[in-house]
Amino acid sequence: MSKKNLALLLISLLIIGLLAGCGGGQQNGNDAAPSGNQDKGGTITIKVGHVLAPTHPYTLGLQKFAELVDEKTDGKIKVEVFHSSQLGNERDMVEALQLGTQEMTLVSTAPLASFTKQFLVFDLPFVFKDTESARKVLDSELGQGLLNSLESQGIMGLCYFENGFRHVTNSKHPINKPEDLKGIKIRTMENPIHMATFKVMGADPTPMAFGELFTALQQKTIDAQENPLPIIETSKFYEVQEYLSLTGHFYAPAPLLISKSFFEGLAPELQAALKEAAIEARDYERGLLDDMNAKLVEELKEKGMKVNEPDKTLFVEAVQSVYKQFESDITPELIQKVVDAQK
Repeated sequence: MSKKNLALLLISLLIIGLLAGCGGGQQNGNDAAPSGNQDKGGTITIKVGHVLAPTHPYTLGLQKFAELVDEKTDGKIKVEVFHSSQLGNERDMVEALQLGTQEMTLVSTAPLASFTKQFLVFDLPFVFKDTESARKVLDSELGQGLLNSLESQGIMGLCYFENGFRHVTNSKHPINKPEDLKGIKIRTMENPIHMATFKVMGADPTPMAFGELFTALQQKTIDAQENPLPIIETSKFYEVQEYLSLTGHFYAPAPLLISKSFFEGLAPELQAALKEAAIEARDYERGLLDDMNAKLVEELKEKGMKVNEPDKTLFVEAVQSVYKQFESDITPELIQKVVDAQK
């Protein structure tokens, strides 16, 4: 063998040895947590983010989740809660779960339609009669089935928190009938059904990240927005919006999602603890919303908002074409299942 070939052989063997040494410390199986989130003491850290205010029930519910996880895992898992879009907007965080760069997030269903169209059924206007009916559907096999549909995308759904029914606020005039929305520039989420719903009523729907919304309302680059009462209060929209119309046009469930690769890397007992903690925290968060919704209308009136309660039947009639427009994506069968599950 020539000296040149011998040198190349020695270099090759050295590189192979180095690569083997680097890989020797890796673990396989359910006892291994995903890399980068386990400290030297063996504690696993979960980062969970959302886009709403630190005083919103999202934050308080996730803080309860963190307490429960710490208790149920004897401190083996610590949960860190990040509010106010600190980890990015909702779509950013969902994509981070797929990539494995973030462990958990709490989001609205609106951005999930980009990952599986079945979630569009929850965005249909007036598809739920009331809060009790909505929770009945979400906690059923049907609701869990929709969460399971995300697994092919690298995401797992633990349960549904809640944001509640969405209402319109604006700086122009009360919204008593669909025609009152004509020409109103309203911020919506980047969701095709939400945008189509306001468009058929004559409004000008404008998608915008939640973090930009307050400033846009303040500077009057948009006239209106639509959100549940707790968001209207905790985000202080009463400072930049005069009118609140209790339209209740969309119900907003909030799936608590976890990276599939992260979850499957946990030991079975830790997986079970996370599932149990999620359900208990869900019930706690929903209770907070119930308490807030019972008093927020009067509080918002005290803070200067002019509140009206329109006849919803006028709005229901006005948006029927939206169901037809999207039934090929959602399927009439799934829509009927959601309706039947409320009975």
